[in-house]
Amino acid sequence: MGHPKFPRPQYDTPAHPWKKGRIEEEHALKEQFGLKKVGGMKEIWKSKSKLRRWRQNAMKLIGRGQTTEGHYAREKVDLLASLVNRGLLADGALLDDVLQINVEHVLSRRLQSQVYYHGLASSMRQARQLVIHGHVSVGDQKMTVPGYIISRDEEAELSYHHNSPLNDASHHIRQQIEVIRTMADYGEEEELVAAGEDAPATEAATAGGGEA
Repeated sequence: MGHPKFPRPQYDTPAHPWKKGRIEEEHALKEQFGLKKVGGMKEIWKSKSKLRRWRQNAMKLIGRGQTTEGHYAREKVDLLASLVNRGLLADGALLDDVLQINVEHVLSRRLQSQVYYHGLASSMRQARQLVIHGHVSVGDQKMTVPGYIISRDEEAELSYHHNSPLNDASHHIRQQIEVIRTMADYGEEEELVAAGEDAPATEAATAGGGEA
């Protein structure tokens, strides 16, 4: 059982710690999503563990075949509703769509990523700093956990905290963000590529401009 002061981790570590391909992939994800330089791999492993559980549940329900009534019907509804609420699936998604979600989709729903996508920070790493130092809120609630998975409803209430100096449009960070936004020049071809990279059943959430 273990000691209650030292709970077991809620994620699985890689079965083989020294596979070059996996390590390179995870380092690329760490840079793409601005994760911690030390310990950032844990965020990826947590996301992969969540994704693995969702896929296992979906495959179990798909294997049952008949999930239109009874206990398995409720499990199906609960699973799909949970992923829709997290912004990982669109309304009306099917169990097969759960298998199309990848770790990048999960990482993109982190609070840190959404702060960047909504144009509240000029980079992923700056977004992390703003969250940690209490400059970001969801509604009236100050948020200080970069890895928090933000829901669709909460996403609409994402903003600078009312006590943050960043509410002043003349703040140098706000000015830096506006300069980057002004300098961004997206051609028609780039827009089509960006649209094609979205999750099969997710909603676009890149109002901040630029790639993660």
